[in-house]
Amino acid sequence: MTARIERVVTEGVVDVDGAEHKVENNTWILGDDEEVIVIDPARDAEKILEKVGEREVLAVVCTHGLPDHVGAAIEVAARDEAVVALHPKDRPLWRLTWPDTWPDIDMEDEGVFGVADVELEVLSTPGVSQGGVSLYCEALGVVFTGKSLQADGPGKVGGEYPALADQLTAIGGRLFTLRHGIRVLPAHGEETTIGALESQFDAWLSGSLTRGDVIEKTEGPLSDGTRAAKINLKLLDE
Repeated sequence: MTARIERVVTEGVVDVDGAEHKVENNTWILGDDEEVIVIDPARDAEKILEKVGEREVLAVVCTHGLPDHVGAAIEVAARDEAVVALHPKDRPLWRLTWPDTWPDIDMEDEGVFGVADVELEVLSTPGVSQGGVSLYCEALGVVFTGKSLQADGPGKVGGEYPALADQLTAIGGRLFTLRHGIRVLPAHGEETTIGALESQFDAWLSGSLTRGDVIEKTEGPLSDGTRAAKINLKLLDE
């Protein structure tokens, strides 16, 4: 098997309801010496395409539509006329960054992408956004979890859980059914494994993530279930 995984890390500032959060984003490149799929193209298309090199980009797959994770999607896809894939429930988020375009492919649960003789299975994992997905590659023993699940637990938006009950249901019902040794490759931070996180699940269900605090919803959710209406992408050099 020649398929391999590479990571590109970019930095930037996300503005959530007037509060700035400095973040690092992971973009994952899956493929071989001839072709690749780019997952969550964040911010810096030049840096991502430099890592891709002369290989053909077959598709740009977005695990969710938050602005800092799709900021380079159009430019990365355009170089090789690749398709862009996103779950349809995240279209409102996509339009915050790309108001004049739509993704080419509406991903659905259990859909499949092929590259370099391996397959990526789409797992619906809503919570951070209603259209959030994870991408499971059984052959390589990895799952790309976007913001759904990270090394420190379920992902947040601006320090909040937009729909924690949905997120935990997806984590327990989809991700924690995978083998313990499966590598978790998230949209932020370092990788971990399913087994390293599953032991914490009961504590999450018992409220350890929120410690009894009520999540404030000053603006109410968007139609897709998030509170991302005021999220704006700012690059560090702006």
